[in-house]
Amino acid sequence: MKKFNSSKNIIIALSILIVVVLIVTFTTAQRNEKKQSLPGQSTVNNIVASIDNALFSPLRGIENGVKSINNLFSTYTENDRLKKRIDENAALHSELQTYKKENDELKKQLEINDTLSNFDRVSANVINRSPDNWQDIIVIDKGESDGVAVNMPVMGSKGLVGRVLIVESDTAKVELLTTANENTNHFPVMLETESGDAVYGLITGYDTKKGALIVSQLTKTDGLKEKGDVATSGLGNNSPKGLYIGEIMEVNVNKDVIDSEVLVKPVSNMYDISFVTVIQRLAGSGS
Repeated sequence: MKKFNSSKNIIIALSILIVVVLIVTFTTAQRNEKKQSLPGQSTVNNIVASIDNALFSPLRGIENGVKSINNLFSTYTENDRLKKRIDENAALHSELQTYKKENDELKKQLEINDTLSNFDRVSANVINRSPDNWQDIIVIDKGESDGVAVNMPVMGSKGLVGRVLIVESDTAKVELLTTANENTNHFPVMLETESGDAVYGLITGYDTKKGALIVSQLTKTDGLKEKGDVATSGLGNNSPKGLYIGEIMEVNVNKDVIDSEVLVKPVSNMYDISFVTVIQRLAGSGS
């Protein structure tokens, strides 16, 4: 009995639907033929629109919701892709700046090498510099197998930066001019005077506050002037003569000349050293 009633209801619904379709078809044909709406057509249209809204509005809502979710995921994916591209561009920019900096330093190193044509020399990269002794030691990638030996002077991009302290087979430690080690083997230097004569002394320390090398044990102080050049003197047989160090920044004269001090501004940036040149010997000296 229930099955019969169910079938009956389906037949009634289908009949109503067929009648509605026939009415809509007929009224549409009449309207197209007469170019005007037929009586009762508006009512039928309203009924059809109501049935359409009742049946399909929920489906349209679900469809719009799915589209919104898809758009949200698409936006998230696009944002993630753009963030990755921004990160990649930032990394490339940083890498490019590093290469430019290294290229500039290499050019400067080549320029200073051209001024050292009278010396046998070997170029090296700085491969290690510990934060604990940043102003004391750097490690380079050339050693005994490359002809590097203890006490050889080491040049930066503009001037002297230190001397070889310890040599291994393929690496070496370089003690910088800025070292706090008071027992280091001090560099003998000569300072330019107004008359062109030389004053001799030793690099005995580094003033961290002023960023200047301290030269003491001077032979005299007469004629010393600011901006005067300072270079190695060649005395002591540990370094050749004429390796440029920097310029006079300040002269502090005491009654006893030997207690007088001169502050020298290094020409090289002692805190940013990537490439160096080790001076082995005078060219053709064989020793």
